Amino acid sequence: MTTAGRYRAFGTRQARGSSPAYERLAFAVAEDARLLALLGELPESRRQPNLLFAATRYLGGPVEDPAAFRDWVIRHWGELAAVLRVRRTQTNEVARCGVLLPVLARLPQPLALLEVGASAGLFLYPDAYRYRYGEDARTVGPADSPVLLRYAVRGPVPLPGRVPEVVWRAGIDLDPLDVTVDEDLRWLEALVWPEHHERRAWLRAAAEIARADPPRLVRGDLRTALPALAARAPRDATLVVFHSSVLYQVPEPDRAAFADLVRDLPGHWVSNEDTEVFPAMTAAVPVPGHGPAVSVLSLDGRPLALSLSHGQTLEWLPAAADVFPAG
Repeated sequence: MTTAGRYRAFGTRQARGSSPAYERLAFAVAEDARLLALLGELPESRRQPNLLFAATRYLGGPVEDPAAFRDWVIRHWGELAAVLRVRRTQTNEVARCGVLLPVLARLPQPLALLEVGASAGLFLYPDAYRYRYGEDARTVGPADSPVLLRYAVRGPVPLPGRVPEVVWRAGIDLDPLDVTVDEDLRWLEALVWPEHHERRAWLRAAAEIARADPPRLVRGDLRTALPALAARAPRDATLVVFHSSVLYQVPEPDRAAFADLVRDLPGHWVSNEDTEVFPAMTAAVPVPGHGPAVSVLSLDGRPLALSLSHGQTLEWLPAAADVFPAG
């Protein structure tokens, strides 16, 4: 896909209905030859809309008005390009924990969690947050948690009656972010879309939880670092290797190699990714042809549910009703 096509797709499938500011910017960039030429100076992996917009906000640039954005990007391109070359789209959206929770809570306890593409490791604390599912306002999690995540649900969702018991947590990332470093937290905040004030509040509260007990994060490639880190997990806990909206940044051959690797590990594999990440695995999933992009939640390669990219919704697939009883 061309850079212009990528920005149009972002505006249509991700920003539309969620971020008017980013929708405007995405379509403006897609039609702007000067901005596309500047982006063309970067490696393809560094031209992503989320990365460009977050880097602009990180440096204090405007994102509400396309004309002001364009002028600022051109005037500050050297500084902006330097950030684009070193930073990554490492959105640590804690609301995705509630998409994973129905699976994590039903697996044999206790759990040893190992996250691939961990960013700052905020997904490694699903036991520290509260979750509210559906109109009946069913809530699970520690009553004193400062993080309360809300979800719309559809289908035979096996609503969790508890949070998981986590006895070990670790993560792998090419460039881990440190919750104790203010600049890393500022980058995480810049990755939250401008209108999403609740997501920003969740991020700040989750970061304080992680700062009190920083996660074990390993710098490395997911294929080479995974076996050694998995071997450190306690033998008397269920190993769960998981990832959420990460592998779209990994080349397809490496994704396939990763899938083969993780299937050979003990324990379970939980995946929450765009349908294009593992097309063979999700080919039979009834994904809407139009509207916002969705992610597919899978357990050990079996699709279970659909969710929006930031975890706002959870729709359990009828074909997965037999995996866990609904409740």
